[in-house]
Amino acid sequence: MSKKQIILIGGGGHCKSCIDVLESMNEYEIAGIIDAKEKIGDSILGYKIIGCDDDLKSLRKKYDYALITVGQIKSTMIRVKLFHLLKELEYILPVIIASSAYVSKHASIDEGTIIMHQAMVNADVKIGKNCIINTKALVEHDTFVGDFCHISTNAILNGNVVVGNKCFIGSASVIRNGISITNHAIISMGSIVLKNVNDSEVYLNSSKKI
Repeated sequence: MSKKQIILIGGGGHCKSCIDVLESMNEYEIAGIIDAKEKIGDSILGYKIIGCDDDLKSLRKKYDYALITVGQIKSTMIRVKLFHLLKELEYILPVIIASSAYVSKHASIDEGTIIMHQAMVNADVKIGKNCIINTKALVEHDTFVGDFCHISTNAILNGNVVVGNKCFIGSASVIRNGISITNHAIISMGSIVLKNVNDSEVYLNSSKKI
């Protein structure tokens, strides 16, 4: 069976990690990368930069599938903008799951989300649109993650956690069972979250608990 051709939107460091995930799946063929106009013709891990954002409309005539490979830490703005642009152009934004990840058959993952190497998504988890569940992250049973979130490397969301839209949960953070985190929250790396987060912009010191 022939592989589905997919284009990647964004050529930074996160793109390299996404390429590695896609190569592990053996389901998609990377047709090229979209980045800044002045970078057209360059290569990333052997894949050509074939256009810029202005070319997405014409490229849609040739390619059905796209993946947003821009990273996300403090701001979701670029990923949100690209998501809506791709939807307007009627690209298909598949769920991408690394071959080394575990995703329960009882979990639900929405379009454009990527589950990266050795991440674990357990039973009755719901993950929204265009999220990054990064390397070795754990999302436990009955947890909800909203749209446009980044659950970073080695972060742990215990059972029955609710994460709002457009949140960032930093590397090695631990969120206690049953915690609710509001939209737009930013939890810094190494944080231990023991009570609900109700502020839209929260930077937790990694040496403290909240």
